[in-house]
Amino acid sequence: MTDRPLTLMAVHAHPDDEATGTGGVLARYAAEGIRTVLVTCTDGGCGDGPGGIKPGDPGHDPAAVALMRRQELEASCDVLKVSDLEMLDYADSGMTGWPSNDALGSFWQTPVQEGAARLAELMRHYRPDVVVTYDENGFYGHPDHIQAHRITMAALEMTALTPKVYWTTMPRSMMQRFGEIMREFHEDMPEPDSAETAAMAEIGLPDDEITTWVDTTAFSCQKFDALAAHASQGENIFFLKMGKERFGELMGMETFVRVQDATGSAIPENDLFAGLR
Repeated sequence: MTDRPLTLMAVHAHPDDEATGTGGVLARYAAEGIRTVLVTCTDGGCGDGPGGIKPGDPGHDPAAVALMRRQELEASCDVLKVSDLEMLDYADSGMTGWPSNDALGSFWQTPVQEGAARLAELMRHYRPDVVVTYDENGFYGHPDHIQAHRITMAALEMTALTPKVYWTTMPRSMMQRFGEIMREFHEDMPEPDSAETAAMAEIGLPDDEITTWVDTTAFSCQKFDALAAHASQGENIFFLKMGKERFGELMGMETFVRVQDATGSAIPENDLFAGLR
């Protein structure tokens, strides 16, 4: 045994991703005395500007947006009691098909080995016991999420570390419930066409393929407040429209697929640190 604290490292693409997918586990494990390290890969410059100005519209300033989103990210980390925030500060690549995908210096255009080498250095410094990131499709196909997955897995190969590794996911039963709730809040929302339905059906996993179900209900208010800290992106954060009580009912369980483990702990499991303490 050593005096080194148990450590969780979450690797995310943009400011606000930390709250959406892992806000519950970040808050829960911080409360349990575990060191929580957040690595945010991009500057978020393709987010909305003040007043909801969209990328590409007159008056949208990516540098100003990036500064604003960093401040919001720091506020979110304060809410979640994140121990250490590390920013790689690559330029936000934007959504699939945006011209910013091809911009020099964007995260999507960064060689995987370059980003991985920087992340590997952080891994050697913090020596995480658990690493969380996205699956190979970035959960829903966003270029920066896919790139975050790629550099994380490559960085792990560069180190001699053997943490438990998890990919964020969502049970298909919950995805269906989300669809129902979105239509409840947006009565005029058209029914999805066949292509949209097929794409949605590929997001998440069948419930029985999820290895890890972590109950974070007690921390759902912190998770909500962390999302709310990203106020500039509020128009894009559907969950904030629910209110805290409904949010807690729906978002109190965070789910993952375990893809690397040296502990031999049985699955399904209800703790990312099962077998480590």
